[in-house]
Amino acid sequence: MSNGAYAPRLERELFVRHARKAGRSVAILRAHDRGDRCTVDTEAFAAAGEEPTKAQYTFEDAREATAFVTEAVEALMYLGCDVQAE
Repeated sequence: MSNGAYAPRLERELFVRHARKAGRSVAILRAHDRGDRCTVDTEAFAAAGEEPTKAQYTFEDAREATAFVTEAVEALMYLGCDVQAE
């Protein structure tokens, strides 16, 4: 059986950015190439010990996803966060 409908979807993580302020996690952004689209999964931490707020944003391609993360990182840095690649 070589039916293309059953071919596995190729997915790969593009990059992760982790924002911290005063040593505490503020946000994590994970970009994924899902073959037919790119997504950015986010976790935002409101206060220590609370569950993070999670969201997923969908983009046509890696360029759009990267632009979204770049703008988010710039905003987090402006607010005094230290942002690292993981």
